[in-house]
Amino acid sequence: MFTKYAGYTEEYLVFNSDLYKDGVGIKLDDLFSITPYFNRVNIPSSTVYAATSTIPGKFFSASPTLSSTYATGIFQNQILTTTAYLSVINYNSSVASIFVPSSNGQQQIVNSFDYDIMDYRKVVDIFNFEEGSSDGVNTLFTIEQTLAQQTYFSYAMGNYGFDLISWYTLKNWLEVREKLLAIRRSFTFDPRTQTLVFYPPPRTPGSGSKFWGTVACYVERPLRDVIKEQWVYQYALALSKIAVGNVRGKYGNTALFGGGSINYNDLLSQGLEEKKKLEDQLFSGASPGMGDAMPPMFFIG
Repeated sequence: MFTKYAGYTEEYLVFNSDLYKDGVGIKLDDLFSITPYFNRVNIPSSTVYAATSTIPGKFFSASPTLSSTYATGIFQNQILTTTAYLSVINYNSSVASIFVPSSNGQQQIVNSFDYDIMDYRKVVDIFNFEEGSSDGVNTLFTIEQTLAQQTYFSYAMGNYGFDLISWYTLKNWLEVREKLLAIRRSFTFDPRTQTLVFYPPPRTPGSGSKFWGTVACYVERPLRDVIKEQWVYQYALALSKIAVGNVRGKYGNTALFGGGSINYNDLLSQGLEEKKKLEDQLFSGASPGMGDAMPPMFFIG
């Protein structure tokens, strides 16, 4: 629940439009799985193995066990546990050189992989997309660039050119123009399937017309980063109070030594109250210090 609302990082993915599949889109978790190796220090003490190249599914067709486990094969940068790695090399030792061991931060591993849950981090949402190009006059002499220069010179070298309000008004007009004339490519993203779809779609791969794009994403944090959040600590404490209160409640009518009774109601009510308060903070974005809202970056006044 916490990761859906607050447990994410801002990251940028750069991709080639040739990766786009007509009628399907582009899967962002696939983009994560093909990212280069990245050095990271804090990883589990147990050894895991990263595949440096692809092993097709037909490689395991003769094995009744592995053919079902790796029906689609092993993709590049896929992470295997020690048990899974041993089962693969015991089947065929020639593939041992394909895997790179990663333990105690001594080897290269994939930064986009969460080693605590043994799965790739998922994209929560996309908040921006920019399409790049390598030809045409719009790479340098754009209206935006001209207006920005006019605004700069009006303040730096005298009272002429556009002022800041005029520049802002024209920028808004340009944004409306892009929407009305469909100049800027629109997109939709499904977090369940991790599929990004563009409208209009890129041209057919290999046609000679392609672009490099950048998507700004909210990406799940690794589990070890999530559990450090103060909200998670307090929520775990509230759940513990509820659990202990429920257990004590089963023995509420039991007389203790000295004639006393087990007090469970106060602990249970405290846990329920704290749980509700923390969930309200998470859903409504109460305070930036709890990790559930971004702080303001600048003020005008």
